[in-house]
Amino acid sequence: MGKTKTFDTKRSIQSAAGKSSSKKSTLHAGGKEYFWSNQLERVEVIREGIPYESIETVSKRLNNPIKSILAIIGIPQTTYNKKKSEHLLLDSRDSELLILINELIDYGLDVFNNEEEKFQRWLKKPNLSIGGNSPESMLDTVTGINEVRFSLNRLEFGNLA
Repeated sequence: MGKTKTFDTKRSIQSAAGKSSSKKSTLHAGGKEYFWSNQLERVEVIREGIPYESIETVSKRLNNPIKSILAIIGIPQTTYNKKKSEHLLLDSRDSELLILINELIDYGLDVFNNEEEKFQRWLKKPNLSIGGNSPESMLDTVTGINEVRFSLNRLEFGNLA
């Protein structure tokens, strides 16, 4: 019988750290660039908050009107207008949703080989792997965003999506 190798925890951590630092996520909003390369850095950005202008950035990237992004995160138009003009920051919940949506867009474009039109069509079509919902309709919760990410992952690797 063959001898079982022991798990090298230190090597595994170094390997994971190397992978996470190679992919940096960014969000441009309010004349500033927000970036993170791992979960802990993302938490820091979320806790600090991102500007209301980031709603406009995500709106452009999703090719949706600002009004629909406001509906996704549950902010009234008047509140958005006032807080944007005052250059205020979103709270941590809204910052997290926008950051996760931004990351999802990056991942989706990667899966679709940067073919933005195909990715946009995929976002709007009902999808069996997420219960017949359109991926776009799932972006109002962290769980929904994760389900859309799983669907993209299955698509990337040739499974039902």
